[in-house]
Amino acid sequence: MSDTLPDGVEPFLAKAGWAGAVVEPLAGDASFRRYFRVRRGDATAMLMDAPPPHEDPEPFLRAAKWLDANGLRAPVVLAEDAARGLVLIEDFGEVRMREYLDEWPADEREIYTVAIDALVELHHLPPGPFTNYGMAEYMREVRLFTEWYCPAQKLYVDAAAYDAAWEDVLRQLLPRQRPGVTVLRDYHAENIMLLGSLHAQGLLDFQDALVGHPAYDLVSLLQDARRDVSTDLETAMFDYYVGRIGAGPEFLADYARLGAQRNAKIVGIFVRLWKRDGKPRYLDLIPRVWAALERDLSHPALAPVKAWFDANIPAELRAAGGGMWQA
Repeated sequence: MSDTLPDGVEPFLAKAGWAGAVVEPLAGDASFRRYFRVRRGDATAMLMDAPPPHEDPEPFLRAAKWLDANGLRAPVVLAEDAARGLVLIEDFGEVRMREYLDEWPADEREIYTVAIDALVELHHLPPGPFTNYGMAEYMREVRLFTEWYCPAQKLYVDAAAYDAAWEDVLRQLLPRQRPGVTVLRDYHAENIMLLGSLHAQGLLDFQDALVGHPAYDLVSLLQDARRDVSTDLETAMFDYYVGRIGAGPEFLADYARLGAQRNAKIVGIFVRLWKRDGKPRYLDLIPRVWAALERDLSHPALAPVKAWFDANIPAELRAAGGGMWQA
């Protein structure tokens, strides 16, 4: 995306009380959204450009306001022009959980414990004003694997059997996500900001929030596509969450179900980012995601899906962490 400023940004900032501010482009993400840091003297804010028709800031605004109203630490919305796709929000700074832990790995368990505490707090709330995370959405997501990964690897697979296996596996968890909890859907170390201390953490990238199963965001955090999380830490944090929330006996199976669903989806998304959007850097993340997918498939609850993988994905691709890529 270009570093040129969005159309209409100067009058938008002036109306918000930021006339004459310096606007600095920041690195983008995997979407059409762009971000800018706005500076005026010692004060800073963040400008989100979510240009229609590719982006719609309304889901972000709805989720941010709901989270803040319920004691979760989303950026405060300072100004908004949804029709133009412009939103001015509180600046959480530059200290992401991911980069902090790269430099200070000894703080890992403490920081993850705080992140789990935030999930526990979120899951004790009644679900927010969001759409239900139902079977149709689960299946739309998981089909990204057969729609993008398999053609990229020149695999001719049984897509109907793939769908049937996933429907068999996922329908079993649906009764346990009623009434459900708010699911942020991208809760991981690159979307958690440290706000001056290890125990003050801010949330980002929650605009796709739905109402679903409490295991989903736990999987997102502990089977992080962008950061290695050891199996020891994953087990310890899983047990800590279960101890605090009082999860039932099927929770581990549902965690594996949603882990496999999410990881299959992410593999498909990363291939799509390469093939459709010209972003090959995401291919380097696939082996980490694939390793987590294989661990999830080993749970007995995933037996139908594992059988499909055994029949349709060659062993050499699986042994190579999803395969070798030539971007």
